[in-house]
Amino acid sequence: MIAIASDHGGYALKEHIKAYLAAKGITCEDFGTDSTDSCDYPEFGEAAARAVAEGRCEKGIVICTTGIGISIAANKVRGIRCALCGDVLSAELTRRHNNANMLAMGAGIIGHMTAERIADVFLSTEFEGGRHERRVNRLMEIEAD
Repeated sequence: MIAIASDHGGYALKEHIKAYLAAKGITCEDFGTDSTDSCDYPEFGEAAARAVAEGRCEKGIVICTTGIGISIAANKVRGIRCALCGDVLSAELTRRHNNANMLAMGAGIIGHMTAERIADVFLSTEFEGGRHERRVNRLMEIEAD
């Protein structure tokens, strides 16, 4: 199960990605928003991030106009490593090297086809571990301080 959320600026892309993943047999739990009415991204970013941090969802995808605000909100939740990705290589490397458990995208920055490919790569790429595990562990230690 993938947690998915957006604010009003990311609503259309969220709905597109949710349908795209469903067509591939990937189930999403939608944490809102449910329209293009103006709303506050922290509420939705936090809700999706908590679902991932608590283990109710394997990974998460959050979307706002730039991806910046909602990624900051998600990263405030202990245990979350949310990466803002606007290209496929970043999505691949954040999974391989950072073991990111959430993906943020900017609906005003990338189109639907790019978002599809980023989501595909993010969800299918495994963490390499090894030297990267030491670094990810250190990131998590910072959070615990």
